[in-house]
Amino acid sequence: MELEQAQSRAKELRAIIERNNRLYYMENAPELEDFEYDALTRELKAIEAEYPQLVTPDSPTQHVNEAASSKFSKVAHAVKMESLQDAFSFDELREFDARVREAGVRPQYVVEEKIDGLSVSLEYENGRLVRGSTRGDGRVGEDVTENLAAIRAIPQTLPAGAPEFLEVRGEVYMPHKAFLALKAEQELQEKTPFKNPRNAAAGSLRQKDARITAARGLSIFVFNLQQVRGRSFSRHSETLDFIKSMGFPVSPRYRVFDSIEEALQEIEAIGQKRGALEYDIDGAVIKVDDLAARETLGSTNKFPRWAIAYKYPPEVKQTVLREVEVSVGRTGVLTPTAVFDPVFLAGTSVSRASLHNEDIIRGMDLRIGDTIRVRKAGDIIPEVIGVAAHAENAQPYRMPETCPSCGAPVVHLQEEAALRCVNPECPAQSLRNLIHFASRNAMAIDGLGEAVAVQLTERGLVHTVADLYTLTMEQLLQLDKFKEKSAQNLLEAIERSKENNLDKLVFGLGIRNIGDKAAAQLAEHFGTMEALAHAGEEEIAAIDGIGAVMAQSVTEFFAKEGTRDLLRRLREAGVNEQWRGEKKGTALAGLTLVVTGTLPHLSRQQAEALITHNGGKASGSVSKKTAYVVAGEAAGSKLTKAQALGVPVIDEAGLYALVGEQPPV
Repeated sequence: MELEQAQSRAKELRAIIERNNRLYYMENAPELEDFEYDALTRELKAIEAEYPQLVTPDSPTQHVNEAASSKFSKVAHAVKMESLQDAFSFDELREFDARVREAGVRPQYVVEEKIDGLSVSLEYENGRLVRGSTRGDGRVGEDVTENLAAIRAIPQTLPAGAPEFLEVRGEVYMPHKAFLALKAEQELQEKTPFKNPRNAAAGSLRQKDARITAARGLSIFVFNLQQVRGRSFSRHSETLDFIKSMGFPVSPRYRVFDSIEEALQEIEAIGQKRGALEYDIDGAVIKVDDLAARETLGSTNKFPRWAIAYKYPPEVKQTVLREVEVSVGRTGVLTPTAVFDPVFLAGTSVSRASLHNEDIIRGMDLRIGDTIRVRKAGDIIPEVIGVAAHAENAQPYRMPETCPSCGAPVVHLQEEAALRCVNPECPAQSLRNLIHFASRNAMAIDGLGEAVAVQLTERGLVHTVADLYTLTMEQLLQLDKFKEKSAQNLLEAIERSKENNLDKLVFGLGIRNIGDKAAAQLAEHFGTMEALAHAGEEEIAAIDGIGAVMAQSVTEFFAKEGTRDLLRRLREAGVNEQWRGEKKGTALAGLTLVVTGTLPHLSRQQAEALITHNGGKASGSVSKKTAYVVAGEAAGSKLTKAQALGVPVIDEAGLYALVGEQPPV
């Protein structure tokens, strides 16, 4: 490649890589799979190695890619959180071993699974968690202490004998079971699901509301001792044993080996079993065990010279596409699913994969009978990645022009990739609406899961959610596996749902683009279903956090004749249509407060509720705009930042004084 060509290609590669870095680290929505990203990075490294004059200080090969988000306060890491050099063949690992030995080190190696998650630091003083942060660019990360404290696997306090100060590094991850549950919930609400468990973990940890983080089922494996006072160690394996004794979940599989060949055998063994793991790994890590030898080897400006990560190649198999099934979602979106001859991928047999929308199918020129290439994204979600060979005389697949459920014409709305059935009486939409209406975050009708919902709709007992409130014991006893007790329990759950607050009903109606939080904002702001139904777009859009798109969805929903009839029937059935929350006070109107530490009587959530009920805004981070920081015991970095910025600090009693209430005795 000539210099001019190399310069052009390097510029192109940097732009692609930096774009994916932003999507991957900041938006948790990558466009490239890991192996595709790695291939582009290796190509850029090769060009820069051949033409060193093309290396730029801001090249993604010269720095850790993740940047700290502006949503959280910054944390400067006392010990740099380095990334690892990647290897894609055993020969590269042998070359790593040769470099270690050339430096005069006769190593023993620790081999560990490389957990695919979000790297974090945890700091403890006198046995108490005082700060948690993300890696960021390795030198500066994000303060996510409260979110990390919401993860059950992370200890808040350490056992007796803990050192005066301890900092450990770990990887926050989302187990497969939690990821599949979250994905199913997102798909039910027709939100764009996270692409893989790693992005789901990152997105869940970077929530402004720690309650969301707590509900996502995250966990952690700790894999490194960053700093410690009052203790000394000579080997990495000793530090892992010590960390484990302090109550941390440590790297699940770590062993010490005397040679690189033994280490390679362990990497092969990990690779053979990775499909059966309950969490994602994207490789295995080899580390020099001797800590003094690590000091001798040192680091480059980006990687330690005493460790290297082996990346397993993606498993791709070929199979034959037999059919494309099209399902209809809650809001009428048509979703195509590829049905193919079963193949064994990442530990399980796979025969189906979502094709998402018509654009994906057209882009691959997919035809029934084609030999297709299939893999598991993140080793968990099956996906079709391309066509290996077209079937003879086959025609490109076309999405149906009519709804497969009701036969009504489908439409391609502007600025949407998906086709949509707009028939409000479509049976498939009725089923998904019913499942959503009964779900936990909506009307929470125990006993009305998908299997029961299917029976209710297929037997013609329920056409809209209002029909639930006319069901009888005799009708329910027609359902499979229903006895008097289960029928009575379901009837009682339906009756209890009438007493739910208005926000649950608003969310349960399944208004497009309106999640549970937005539903609560609308219910609290308007107070009644009638007021919300008659509100204009401008009034709705003016609510903080709602906006024009959501406002349009709300007004379009309530303008439908079917909606008006549905609300009338729900009202006649006795379903509550009033907001029953306390009316907001104004004592803290226009003020932003931050709660940190442990308060004497209030949990953090209770303190934040007190703030919002009095017109204030409860924030998770301290800035110059913060009016007060409410600090309790072990307040940590937020208190320190408040003092540095000159933000007034008050205690729980001070908070009660601001809102004009007496604190608990």
